[in-house]
Amino acid sequence: MLDRLQSLEDRYDKLNQMLSDPEVINDINKLREYSKEQSGLEDVIQVYREYKDVKEQYDDAKVMLEDKLDDDMQAMVKAEISELAEKQEELEEKIKVLLLPKDPNDDKNVIMEVRGAAGGDEAALFAGDLYRMYSRYAEVQGWKTEVIEASSTGVGGYKEIIFMISGKGAYSKLKYENGAHRVQRIPETESGGRIHTSTATVAVLPETEEVEVEIHENDIRVDTFASSGPGGQSVNTTMSAVRLTHVPTGVVVSCQDGKSQIKNKEKAMTVLRARVYDKFQREVQAEYDETRRSAVGTGDRSERIRTYNFPQNRVSDHRINLTIQKLDQILTGKLDEFIDALQMEEQTKKLEQIGE
Repeated sequence: MLDRLQSLEDRYDKLNQMLSDPEVINDINKLREYSKEQSGLEDVIQVYREYKDVKEQYDDAKVMLEDKLDDDMQAMVKAEISELAEKQEELEEKIKVLLLPKDPNDDKNVIMEVRGAAGGDEAALFAGDLYRMYSRYAEVQGWKTEVIEASSTGVGGYKEIIFMISGKGAYSKLKYENGAHRVQRIPETESGGRIHTSTATVAVLPETEEVEVEIHENDIRVDTFASSGPGGQSVNTTMSAVRLTHVPTGVVVSCQDGKSQIKNKEKAMTVLRARVYDKFQREVQAEYDETRRSAVGTGDRSERIRTYNFPQNRVSDHRINLTIQKLDQILTGKLDEFIDALQMEEQTKKLEQIGE
């Protein structure tokens, strides 16, 4: 492990040199590639350097203990050695986690698709709650949220809403939201006060660059139409809305959020690329041996992953058997407890697989 860490540090130093080379600075592709690689190494190098510093202090203290010291000084040095040994062990564990194979999509922006499923209007209202929850979480993280396409019900709900969240590491945290979310609450329209159960589905796709998935212009059918609002009324008399169909896969994307046909087409193309990439990824992933895959974050999208119980102010994540009595806070975007626990579960499984 130490040999590997040293080679990573050497590479990190080399990247620093290359990033100040005028030839690299003037080459946008190389600059982006090397900057991304350097950023990916930053965390592990920082911890490795701290580890080397602690180890050096530990070795010095062990040498000092061999000298003739009075009782007080000897006790002090022994206490320091014990403290440094504990710190060294903590850093070793941290390094092991940082050296785990990374999901290549972790640093990417995400495209999220939230849809009301079973439950009619109540499901659409819950889809709206989930969209606002993710928007607030993104805001806390310092990320940007942009709506790409929305089909609203006019009362704060959405049959479907597609939006992009842009920010470093967005996919690494939000990928665990993939799946069916269930809500249990009394609808405002329910006079009898009965608790209803509804569901909304969340799909989380990493934004892909053109080089990652090849889509030929000839494979795309482009249709344009006038934008419409809730209930079908026209909100734009120009043909600004765009529908793209990727003929080989049958993937269809519509965008009518903006008044510009060009911008709508650009947004639709971003979603189309992500969906086609996701389709190919899932087809490849389906061929993997089930025992070699992590159980967290790779389940079927129709599987219920979380329940939001309003009467008891409770949210339960069924993948890790974690229940938190803070539904009101979670809906304001305070998702860290769940996301941290899911990340820890995934890391633990990866470490177990390496051990096996």
